[in-house]
Amino acid sequence: MKLQQNIALRPYHSFACEEIASFFTTISTKEALIEAIQWANENNQPYLILGSGTNVLFTKQFNGLVIKMELTGIQKLQETASELLLQVGAGENWSHFVSYCVQKSWGGLENLSLIPGSVGVAPIQNIGAYGVEVSEHIISVDAFDTIKNEWITIPKQDCAFGYRTSIFKKEANRYIVCAVQFKLSKQPLLRTDFGGIKAVLHARGISNPSVESIAGAVIYLRSNQWPDPKILGNTGSFFKNPMITTTQYDQLMIRFPSLMAYPINDHTYKIAAGWLIEACGWKAVTKDQVGCYKDQALVIVNYGATKGKTILDFSEEIIESIQVKFGILLERSVNIL
Repeated sequence: MKLQQNIALRPYHSFACEEIASFFTTISTKEALIEAIQWANENNQPYLILGSGTNVLFTKQFNGLVIKMELTGIQKLQETASELLLQVGAGENWSHFVSYCVQKSWGGLENLSLIPGSVGVAPIQNIGAYGVEVSEHIISVDAFDTIKNEWITIPKQDCAFGYRTSIFKKEANRYIVCAVQFKLSKQPLLRTDFGGIKAVLHARGISNPSVESIAGAVIYLRSNQWPDPKILGNTGSFFKNPMITTTQYDQLMIRFPSLMAYPINDHTYKIAAGWLIEACGWKAVTKDQVGCYKDQALVIVNYGATKGKTILDFSEEIIESIQVKFGILLERSVNIL
């Protein structure tokens, strides 16, 4: 294990704040991961598994060991005339993996094109976009159980997938995701009815969409609404869409008839967090070199702030204003460290 000390984390997370890790190492094998964990335990150092850093905000020095996950590889486990099973390393770039599947016309993940991050984060966050959640296509997850000190494979039904959550997020210090098994289709059921995909396809004269054309539409939509984290520091959606009861929804509709919401079941509505943020006047607002992106209020952008605490404070002001106006508590989807 190559161990480094007092390493600047700016290159390793998409908000690019100038925080320091006391110790830092990269791992590309399971053996190296075990070695890093053993070193941390023997030296009484907390450790953090870091993927591509697109869902984390460092607000202070990390006094411990940062383990950069670089387990890669895409392996075909099974294939039939209609579907296939892939195993993908946690350190693979998510967007590149989706592009790889799209190029082969393997369907299922095309609506999740251009989402920043690594494959290992996908099940942790249960990432989703344009009507699709990644859990719909996960079969199982390989992980290291730090309590039992053993490698395990967790089937989908035991992953406790929910809206932007999973057992890996609920028990964050227990499971280290190392690989994910996906089931994809050669005859996919294409999802075109969400988030403007149908409108883009229509504008392009596409009446019989394919995996490729849907991915192209999603990439077009995301490119026009979401800033590139390589250019402007951000983590995509900073907040979750809140869930409220039907009673709360009815009361809010009386006061705010243009409220953007979607029924989940007979008792629950999902509220568009971006609508709430925009309704409170935050869209395109900048303060202390941090702001809400001009084209998508869900995105907090770093325009030059060097400290993560500045970004955290900005998000807190948004949360407080929405609590006051709507009585709704926004939750961050970003891991705060």
